[in-house]
Amino acid sequence: MAQKYVFMTDSDSDLPGSIADAKNIPVVRMPYTLDGVEYFDDSGRSGAELQLFRRMREGSAPSTSLLPTAAYLEYFEPILQQSDLLFVAFSSEMSATIQNVYAAQEELKEKYPERKFMVVDTLTISYPMSLLVLGAHQLYEQGAPMDEVAQWLMDNRLRANAWFTVDDLVYLKRGGRVSPTSAFVGSMLDIKPILALSRAGKIEAAGKVQGRKKAMRYLADKTAELIENAENQEVYVLHADAEAAANELAAMIKSKVPQVKSVALRMIGPVIGSHCGPGTLCVAFMGKERAL
Repeated sequence: MAQKYVFMTDSDSDLPGSIADAKNIPVVRMPYTLDGVEYFDDSGRSGAELQLFRRMREGSAPSTSLLPTAAYLEYFEPILQQSDLLFVAFSSEMSATIQNVYAAQEELKEKYPERKFMVVDTLTISYPMSLLVLGAHQLYEQGAPMDEVAQWLMDNRLRANAWFTVDDLVYLKRGGRVSPTSAFVGSMLDIKPILALSRAGKIEAAGKVQGRKKAMRYLADKTAELIENAENQEVYVLHADAEAAANELAAMIKSKVPQVKSVALRMIGPVIGSHCGPGTLCVAFMGKERAL
């Protein structure tokens, strides 16, 4: 059913470009800098994330930055000249970028008072956000009005679960999530932190284990504990250039949750990958509301 508004999101959802293209979902491309050059996430179209992870293993320290209000205006205004707009944004608790989204929204509402322009803060990022985007977009395709789609996102955003572990604590140290001392000791003892999306929309420490295999079993156990409606769900194993480990984790999940509809692999994008580093593993699914 043809809609009277446009459904849009950003590349921090890690929604593959092939899916965005097939469903005609416009995507705001988020910036990152590698070796002094600024790039914009192209949602996996060019394989740039593989270059990023290779360079990180060689010692590069990429960074991310806010997309300015002017850039959002360039994305939003051509749409609002012709249609209403629903923008599905990544968590406000992970970046101040959403303040620039709101600034652009206010400016354009004044300029186009006849238009309806809604912004939904998903309190989520990466493929758990894609699960929300795709669930909401299904309603959109069925002809649901903007208010209904936005409400579905609000009602379900805390059900989008992400549990993950990093391979090297140096990347969390760079981001200030662990101290240099903790990173050094943890690396010596092969400590693997377990992190998760919290109710507040932040990435929080949920525990720690010794060794990669125990970390993977922890993620599989959390999936089994928290997933809902597994027989109708696709679980996603996200990885930062760690396909063999991701396949092993996928097998663990199938063993723990044999009724699950499917388990698929996805690559973590370059913006999120800049912070977590190569070797990161994550499991994403819709389940019980986050307790963390």
